Amino acid sequence: MAPLADLYQLTMAYGHWRAGRHRAPAAAELFFRRGPFGGALALAAGLAEGLRGLRAFRFSAADVAYLRSVLPSTTEDAFFDYLATLDASEVTVSAVPEGSVVFARVPFLQVKGPLLVVQLLETTLLCLVNYASLVATNAARFRLLAGPDMKLMEIGLRRAQGPDGALSASKYSYIGGFDCTSNILAGKLYGIPVRGTIAHSFIMSFTSLEEVQPRELSPLAGGEPVDLPGLAERWLQRVCELLRTPPEKANQGELAAFVSYAVTFPQDFQGLLDTYCVRRSGLPNFCAVALALHQLGYQAIGVRLDSGDLAQQSKEIRRVLRACGAHFQVPWFETIPIAVSNDISEQSLEEFSREGSEIDMIGVGTHLVTCPLQPSLGCVYKLVEVNGSPCLKLTEDEEKMTIPGTKTIYRLYDAAGHPFMDLMALEEEPSPSVGQELAVRVLGRLGETCKVVATTVETLHRTYFRDGQVCEPLPSLPEVRSHAQASLNLLSPAHRRLHQPQPYPVAVTERLHGLLTELRQASQ
Repeated sequence: MAPLADLYQLTMAYGHWRAGRHRAPAAAELFFRRGPFGGALALAAGLAEGLRGLRAFRFSAADVAYLRSVLPSTTEDAFFDYLATLDASEVTVSAVPEGSVVFARVPFLQVKGPLLVVQLLETTLLCLVNYASLVATNAARFRLLAGPDMKLMEIGLRRAQGPDGALSASKYSYIGGFDCTSNILAGKLYGIPVRGTIAHSFIMSFTSLEEVQPRELSPLAGGEPVDLPGLAERWLQRVCELLRTPPEKANQGELAAFVSYAVTFPQDFQGLLDTYCVRRSGLPNFCAVALALHQLGYQAIGVRLDSGDLAQQSKEIRRVLRACGAHFQVPWFETIPIAVSNDISEQSLEEFSREGSEIDMIGVGTHLVTCPLQPSLGCVYKLVEVNGSPCLKLTEDEEKMTIPGTKTIYRLYDAAGHPFMDLMALEEEPSPSVGQELAVRVLGRLGETCKVVATTVETLHRTYFRDGQVCEPLPSLPEVRSHAQASLNLLSPAHRRLHQPQPYPVAVTERLHGLLTELRQASQ
């Protein structure tokens, strides 16, 4: 894992080693500067992978040999010997729990240890956290738009940036609130529920009922096998009569595909309705096969749409399902789940909400895994202290100015239980107390002091890595997912909304502001 770094990390490491500064105690922080997707918040993700990377941090003999070939020939042999001894045994990492809501400028991961190692970890940790947090945040936005009851399925494997990107997308979209994935390998590796039925190609491969093999299906309760194609044809006549649509308009190949799938999966039959015409073919054919299955004691699990006006079609489909359920006295028919896909984006979900729909499940691929609205979270990793002395990156752009010193981060809650401010304090400062009036400086308005009183005070960071080992039990993926939803639900609606959210204040204590002012003046 150690070679997962930019080359300049190694050239800087050599510079620290040559200067005898490589073991100086140092601290760095990982954060992002601006809320992603135009929102106020992000979900912190990738912590478990980062800790795994720390445990595996070392240069093998082959790694060292390769570094000899890429670093300048003047690099001393003793430096390579030193690299061969490196590990993360002297590193301490504290972070917010994975799945937590985090805000711009607030460190969600802090690293302490020897300067050379702290520097070498920069790119590795950014790589493991940046995309993970971005896609988890993107998924959370889809969940917030869809509401708590809508089923969301990640289907981005074929559109992702390679197999690693696809697996990460499946894992972190699950943390962000998706219910399942189409990605079999992600299901195997991470225990994420896997779902999927049929594609248009399966339906297009059939032309007539004569192709259906096997043809017979035994009733669920037992008994003599029944010829399912013949039973489905008889039901098709009754359905078309009810719907006042000509039976000859229903595509026979599509009917054959539905029957073949139903014979194979009688308890998991789902129809893809839009290979041909939804109203004249897909829907009547599905209803015929589903009613044939019902006659034998089985229950279809749903329908799917992959084109057209999905919201409007879902309402028309629900009307037909209700009509069939009432006419044929099959109550469950009225509530058959309707799933949709087809390049679903945030805008699609907003349109579903605005127009109203009967959609029960949504498959999201490209707009989830590729994060086209913002391809990177833009996390940065900055030194804040070396040898006990605070560090400051000074720039005319206040957003890019770092906050010096090792810090403790607190989240302040109001009487309604909503967080209203994150507060950064120097590590040696006493913790703020409940009910205490605090004088703070809000980032972006550092020239003025404001007074706040918290009903609840939460310390955000926990120590997860010390002495080369993970020292805090890590939650399971479902537990991280639950924590993410709970963390989002604590936010006030004004901070949680996706468009033009109320800015979430991030502040520093007066003492930390004094240090910042002192260092700025000294630098100038």
